[in-house]
Amino acid sequence: MTQPIQTPSAPLFRDPIFDGAADPTLIWNTVEKQWWIIYTNRRANIKCEGVSWVHGTDLGIASSSDHGQTWTYRGTIEGLDFERGRNTFWAPEVFYHNGLYHMYVSYIQGVPNQWSGHKRQIVHYTSGNLWDWSFQSILKLSSEFVIDACVHPLENGKFRMWYKDEKHHSHTYAADSNDLYDWEVVGPVITDFPHEGANVFRFEGSYWMVVDKWAGQAVYQSNDLETWTYNNSVFADVGMREDDQTIGLHADVHISDDAAYIIYFTHPQRSEEVDPQSYESKRTSIQVAKLEMKDHLLICNRNKPFSFYLT
Repeated sequence: MTQPIQTPSAPLFRDPIFDGAADPTLIWNTVEKQWWIIYTNRRANIKCEGVSWVHGTDLGIASSSDHGQTWTYRGTIEGLDFERGRNTFWAPEVFYHNGLYHMYVSYIQGVPNQWSGHKRQIVHYTSGNLWDWSFQSILKLSSEFVIDACVHPLENGKFRMWYKDEKHHSHTYAADSNDLYDWEVVGPVITDFPHEGANVFRFEGSYWMVVDKWAGQAVYQSNDLETWTYNNSVFADVGMREDDQTIGLHADVHISDDAAYIIYFTHPQRSEEVDPQSYESKRTSIQVAKLEMKDHLLICNRNKPFSFYLT
């Protein structure tokens, strides 16, 4: 049966409480039979000291029952605290394996008002329904300044995690696991320039990684998940859709019926003329676009109409 042509809304989603949805990850909820976006719930509309508006954050939830056409805010994930106080959760990676969800989320103790001077760690949780999560461990990785986990199976049956190590030049590092619980550091992977938000996927016979270089997304290609070659950059220019006229940030890629959808966020009103402490500078929107192959390059034309239908 031919799927209906459905053009996605732009923006795809905005958080109705704090208007700061960022770092989206897309996952199918096997219990509710819905698509979920789980995201960093920045507090864009709250006046805060320094950068405390990006700390003290929960993980927001948006769900869709119509193959991604419309999204409903469902609240935040509760019960993640494993120590007392108000703490910070960023950039969830959710991986489904053998009937269980594994979440690897960036964690900061407390609500700092500055970027530097505090540890960043990746914490592992498990769940059967995406609502109720059990704390497993704080991962021991290449430093105590790590964020932005991404997990993909290796061809040998193991699993690999890619993450940003801020202590080591903000490069992408990797760690391997046999069981998704215990991880052994492999070492640096992408060291061309500082970046974050690695996301790995398979498309058109190759493995791909996109990383956020804060001036668009750099694209790398691999045949074996070991050796990576720079391929292209996307989102370095601006789009024409509503709330899409700035660079695309921290993306997740989902393959559906051989189509590659990239879900990302923007700061649609951020510019040199806008006060960086203003609501206009802080607010975000989640967008979706389609990746395509052209002349052996992975490209993305944000302005090109496309069908968005999650299966």
